[in-house]
Amino acid sequence: MSSADDAAQFMPFAALKGYEEALRAKERVVVDKVELSEDALDYLDYQLNNIKVGDMIEAIYYDDGAYLKIRGLVSKINLKAKYLTIVRTDISFDDIRELRF
Repeated sequence: MSSADDAAQFMPFAALKGYEEALRAKERVVVDKVELSEDALDYLDYQLNNIKVGDMIEAIYYDDGAYLKIRGLVSKINLKAKYLTIVRTDISFDDIRELRF
């Protein structure tokens, strides 16, 4: 038996393709999006209007059933389209829960 054939017999075997991914998806906990109060929305709007490209910020935002936290430099902000880009992550203003400078 060649060494390649010998090594192949010890390679992992997955009898059910996609089973591991299905288990991970089932473990995921989906969280409802929190509706912000008027005061919180006003403060968030104030913060968004004062952000500049190059500012270091931390944002907590809603994405695909979960809240995520990102910290980095603002690389783009578009007030008309209502989105913010931190490093390479585009975040809609409607999904932002909190900003910290």
